[in-house]
Amino acid sequence: MAEQGATDTEPIAGGAEAPWRPVTRSRSHELVLDQIEEQILAGTLRVGDRLPGERDLASHLQVSRSAVREAIRGLEAQGVVRSSVGSGKDAGTVVSALPSAALTRLLRLHVALANFPMLDVIAARVMLERSSATLAAENAGADELEPIREALEGMDEPGVGRERFNDLDTAFHVAIAEASGNRLVADMTIALRDSMRRPILRALEVMGSEWETVAEQLRADHHAIFEAIESGDGALAADRVDQHIRSAHAALPFDAPD
Repeated sequence: MAEQGATDTEPIAGGAEAPWRPVTRSRSHELVLDQIEEQILAGTLRVGDRLPGERDLASHLQVSRSAVREAIRGLEAQGVVRSSVGSGKDAGTVVSALPSAALTRLLRLHVALANFPMLDVIAARVMLERSSATLAAENAGADELEPIREALEGMDEPGVGRERFNDLDTAFHVAIAEASGNRLVADMTIALRDSMRRPILRALEVMGSEWETVAEQLRADHHAIFEAIESGDGALAADRVDQHIRSAHAALPFDAPD
């Protein structure tokens, strides 16, 4: 076993060497995560690089193999690495690009669990969705506009219920984010809007028949936003989505008792 505090290195794909440092604190799997994250942020580990084997990594970091295994499982669940058993070029644990779905899932859960003040969530939505609307107006073609139009048409159908309306409302905002052409802005916008799906549905449910009046206003706002995006007016689209998010928050009883 290496002397405490010593630095070991393990060659990785591409010729770089990863400075695996022994970990000494409790909850060793978290320290394994810290070491891997540090090397990803430093650029020592890149997409496609293979981590040392479980036994070697445990030896380098002076932790148990179970700690390494737990850390790898956590990274795999997040989509940061993929692991395959056996032998050959695809075997072992390889750093992978984080899929958009994994990123939005993590952000969505974080927002849901962190219990941020509603005004903070609304402010974040305004910043992100102004950007999404502007970029969509500048970049979206017919194929990107079609999902936005389909969500609008669904909300316009007679007799659409609260849950269906809310799903289409979410789809409308997500489609604008997707049409922006900026993957990171889209992923953050989608995660934040998805995290609001249940609170919005609950607010619609406690409104009784009044929800139909609010739904009409939401439809009008959505059509106005889409018209600005379709016409290529990014500044107008941003202003309209800003006004829409703020007015919807004011109209919906998010603080109503169960």
